[in-house]
Amino acid sequence: MIEREVEKRIARYLADPSHKILFIWGPRRSGKTTLLQKLCLEKSAKVFDFGLISDQEKFLPDLTVLSRIVQAGDLILIDEVQNYPEATAVLKILFDHFKIKVIATGSSELRQKTADFDSLAGRFEEVYCLPLSVQEVAMYKNVLPYEEAGSFLEIAQTGQIYGFYPEVYLQQDTNKKIEILQNLVDTYILKDIVSIYELRNTKLAKEILLKIALQLGSEVSIREIANSLQTSPQTVANYLEIFVKNYILISLPSFKTNARRAISEHKKYFFYDLGIRNILVSDFRPLDFRPDRGGVFENFVVCEIEKQRRNRLLKLNSYFYREYSGKEVDIVLEDYQKKYICLEVKTGKAGIIGDNFPLPHKLEIVRPDNYYVKIPALL
Repeated sequence: MIEREVEKRIARYLADPSHKILFIWGPRRSGKTTLLQKLCLEKSAKVFDFGLISDQEKFLPDLTVLSRIVQAGDLILIDEVQNYPEATAVLKILFDHFKIKVIATGSSELRQKTADFDSLAGRFEEVYCLPLSVQEVAMYKNVLPYEEAGSFLEIAQTGQIYGFYPEVYLQQDTNKKIEILQNLVDTYILKDIVSIYELRNTKLAKEILLKIALQLGSEVSIREIANSLQTSPQTVANYLEIFVKNYILISLPSFKTNARRAISEHKKYFFYDLGIRNILVSDFRPLDFRPDRGGVFENFVVCEIEKQRRNRLLKLNSYFYREYSGKEVDIVLEDYQKKYICLEVKTGKAGIIGDNFPLPHKLEIVRPDNYYVKIPALL
């Protein structure tokens, strides 16, 4: 089994004497259920699957009903909590009346599904279980210091083609990797999300994702997508927001300051997993044969930064920057003290790099041969 970064935070949570609820958020098939099954064996605790009506019915918001659950042990494990929005009231009762720990996983955060989630303020912690990070893959492969250059280049190439969903990464047969990715798109990203949010059009959801996949690294005009698909800008915006909330897409807004003239209100969108992106565009060729390899590597860097931000709960915002004059920066990182790091993402040896950001900052060049050193050092 691949050791996940989130396991360290789970261990600290279990060792802490407080009894707050721990939410583990992340996309389906990213390893959340595996984590619960591991805890089930280690702690002799039962896993309740809220994808099952029968398990939901065991958790009615009633003290007498819940006291029977609590008698079974001091740790409750809940999978797919987003399937039972009424769980908010249940979890509040468990926290307020019983000194137990609850770990609940969800592929769509309850705060996005019910206004009652605010009633849990001060009663929970939250962590994330996303597709594998480069660091997790390197630990699994036991990369030694003298092997780093070649190993991290190979890890990056694999991640840019097939992505880092655990099931996909561990599969050795490339045809089966592609089958798993197709199944993820068809059953979770399209069927499940369309069903959960009661969206009207699975075909439109896929077409919007395909448009984003084909514009990787470029600014996205919601109005242009809407016109090309003969739908409304609001509909496109709603679908994109759902994909962001469900850890399919990462939204990168434009950085704005009074020191420049903003060129656009558009955003850039990247994928949490490039295997999902590549199945949408039906392209699994080696990177050297890919005309989109610049955008693919930029996506790779953005999602590795996002994984680290969420895995380590970093106080960090990400943007891109562009002016009317043509000056631009691929990624701008801003901490909560308004300190800035600008990243230029290059697939080859960088030539002359302009220093285009108008505020005091640190400038770094990220390439396939140095990303594994640069990204951890910046965060």
